[in-house]
Amino acid sequence: MRRIRLAIVLAVSLALAPLSAEAQAGKVYRIGILGESASDPSEARMWQTFQLGLRELGWIEGRNIRIESRWVEDNYARLPELAADLVRLKVDLIVTRGSTYVQGARKATSTIRIVFLVHADPLATGHVASLARPGGNITGLSLQLTEIYRKGFGILISTVPAAKRIAVLYNPDTPSHIPGLKALEESAHTRRVQLQAAVARAGAELESAFTAIARAEAQAVFVLSLGAYSAARQRMAELAIRHRLPTMFADRDHVEAGGLMSYGADLGDLFRRGAIYVDKILRGAKPGDLPVEQPTKFELVINLKTAKALGLTIPQSLLLQANQVIE
Repeated sequence: MRRIRLAIVLAVSLALAPLSAEAQAGKVYRIGILGESASDPSEARMWQTFQLGLRELGWIEGRNIRIESRWVEDNYARLPELAADLVRLKVDLIVTRGSTYVQGARKATSTIRIVFLVHADPLATGHVASLARPGGNITGLSLQLTEIYRKGFGILISTVPAAKRIAVLYNPDTPSHIPGLKALEESAHTRRVQLQAAVARAGAELESAFTAIARAEAQAVFVLSLGAYSAARQRMAELAIRHRLPTMFADRDHVEAGGLMSYGADLGDLFRRGAIYVDKILRGAKPGDLPVEQPTKFELVINLKTAKALGLTIPQSLLLQANQVIE
């Protein structure tokens, strides 16, 4: 029994040796965060979840890590500047959201490690060589949105079965929106539904986009995932109700703000799991050797109050499948 205890103690000591040695040397790692909005409560909550995950793994701000945060604030033109600023600070690692932010960080550095937490499709955008072996300096967690969009589109169709024209709200400058739009075009063709592409590059363009959608007589709107859209979720919900347009999102925050429904991964779970990647990399792992993880928790959320405001009846079969129904 004593030998077994000694073996366990030795194994734990060896496992913690790399971190302990650097901690004794006073090593404080700099982690750069490249996010959407510092003022958005939902965004703040996600990053708090990420930092909680770090603390659970022994990484405490002010003790062995220092966090440098930079926020886009609905102005993606600032991404190169913000990413370059983190590079100038010589951060040890950059943690960010999805494809738009990864693209900005990738252009700023090919050596600093980059971890994405909610990337829509890292493979289709070319940000990793493969999911099993990403290669290079980038890895993280994928949302699988290109495939999730297909299922979400089917849910929207079953909710508005008479719809023959559905708008897709997207930003053509977002790398993952191109494969996402293509997937929806394929689904629409199969279901004999016409798609109307509607562009909004920032929150300030949403009102004109919804006006154009309504004028084109679209009967529903499918919204591709984007940080700027999430930050403007309250406004989007108001516009959708004003124009009497059922909406489908990939993020439950939109539904809690008044959107009709969402189907997608549990973002909080991904942000928390992202801390594991940071932990492994700071302990010596190479990003290119860490497989991209895919979501394991998906949720369908439906807002019945919004459905009533739109004069829409949600099929009972969908209500039974929902993880949450907001009344």
